[in-house]
Amino acid sequence: MADRYQQFTKSPVGKFVVPKLGLPNPATLRRYKPGQPALEGPALLGAAPGGRLEKVIEAQLHRAGIEVVSAATDRHAALVFDATGVKDPKQLREVYNFFHPVIRSVGPSGRVVVLGTPPELAEGNERIAQRALEGFVRSVGKELKRGATAQLVYVAEGAEEATESTLRFLLSSKSAFVDAQVIRVGTETKTASAPADWAKPLDGKVALVTGASRGIGAAIAEVLGRDGAHVVALDIPAQGADLSKVANKVGGSALQLDITAADAPEKLAEYLVTRHGGVDIVVHNAGITRDKTLGNMTEGGWDSVIAVNLASQLAVNEKLLSDKVLRENGRIIGVSSIAGIAGNVGQTNYATSKAGVIGMVNVGAPKLAEYGGTINAVAPGFIETKMTAAVPLFIREAGRRLSSLGQGGLPVDVAETIAWYANPASAAVNGNVVRVCGQALLGA
Repeated sequence: MADRYQQFTKSPVGKFVVPKLGLPNPATLRRYKPGQPALEGPALLGAAPGGRLEKVIEAQLHRAGIEVVSAATDRHAALVFDATGVKDPKQLREVYNFFHPVIRSVGPSGRVVVLGTPPELAEGNERIAQRALEGFVRSVGKELKRGATAQLVYVAEGAEEATESTLRFLLSSKSAFVDAQVIRVGTETKTASAPADWAKPLDGKVALVTGASRGIGAAIAEVLGRDGAHVVALDIPAQGADLSKVANKVGGSALQLDITAADAPEKLAEYLVTRHGGVDIVVHNAGITRDKTLGNMTEGGWDSVIAVNLASQLAVNEKLLSDKVLRENGRIIGVSSIAGIAGNVGQTNYATSKAGVIGMVNVGAPKLAEYGGTINAVAPGFIETKMTAAVPLFIREAGRRLSSLGQGGLPVDVAETIAWYANPASAAVNGNVVRVCGQALLGA
C-alpha cells in the first residue's frame, strides 16, 4: 500500500506546507538497483590509536569500488570509524573527536559505521568502553537526517578479514531500512570466503523460502534469485496459483506443502535431496496472525500461530540437520518481528512465536557453528504489505512515523538483509538478530 502522506510531502503543495508547519518529512530512501555504485561519494575512514581494523577496512572498501579518504571534505557518503583501539572510557573521546567535526557532512541516505570489539570478549575498562559504543550509535541514528543510518559492528579478534560482506551490505543501499543495529562478526564458524562474483554471490546455491507466495516471502525469493540462487518456493496448496507465479518469475521451483503437517519435514527433506541434492539456504518466512486479546483468544488461535511460526521451523531444522540435507556452510534464517522484542496488544500468540524465533537463533548458533553453518534472524518492523494495509488508519500512520526514518519499510528491505546473511562471505555472522525497522521507537 502506498504511503500517501509521504507522497504528499514530495508534491509542490507538500514541499511548501510541511516545513512551514514543522510536520514529519520522511526522506526518499536510496534502494539498490543492479549496477549502481556502493556509495554516491567518498567514505571518510578513521581509527582510534591502536585499532586493529583500519587497514583491513580500507582494503575491503577499495575492493568494493568505494573511494576512501582520510581527510574531511564538504560531503561524505559514509563515515567509518575503527573503535577497536578504545580500551578505556577516557578514550571514548576519540569517537567524539572523529565524528564531531564531520557528522553534518553525511549526505542523503549516507552511512555511519562504527566497528568495535565484542564487550563480552573484553575485560575491565575495555569492556565498559566498548559497550558504551552502543549508546553512541543508537543516538547518532536518531540524530541523522535525510535517510542516513548508523550501525555498530563488533568484530572478534581473528575475524578481521571476515567483515567484508557486512561492510558492503551496511554501506550500500541494500541496507536502506536497517538503522542503529548492533551486529557481531565472530570466529565460531569457518573462515568466510569471498564469492567469485559479488553481483551473484549465491550462484550455484539452492535456497528454500517458506511462505513464498506473496508479500515478504515473494520479495525474498526474488532477491535470492537475483543473487544467483535456485529458489524452491514453498507455500500451502491453497496458495498454489500465486506460488507458481513467484517460482516462474525467479526461475525457481514451486513446492506446495503444509509445513505444519506431521510428515512435512520428511517430505521436504526427500524433495530437496531428490531434486537438488540438498539445500544451502533455508529461510523460515511462513507465518500467520490470529490476533485477539488474551482473554478473547481461542485455543485454536493460540495453537495455530505457534505451530506455523515456530514449531514447524524447529521440526524442519532438526530433520535437515540430522539427515545432513543442509549442506556445508549452509544458512538457516528465521523471520522474527519487533513484536517478539517489544510485544504488541492483541498479539500474545504472535509475539510469543516471534520471540521464540530469537530463542531458536540463540540455541542454534553454536550447533550450526559445529555443523559449519550459521543461523540468524531478521526482525521486521512496519513493512508495507497487504497485512499492514488492513491495519486501522491511525495505528498504521503511527507505525510508519514512529521511527528514525519516519516511514514504513518495503518487503525488499527484509529480503536484502536475508541475502546478506545468505552470502557465503557471511560465514562469521552467526547468532545475530537484526531489526529491519528504520530504528523503530518501540522495543530495545
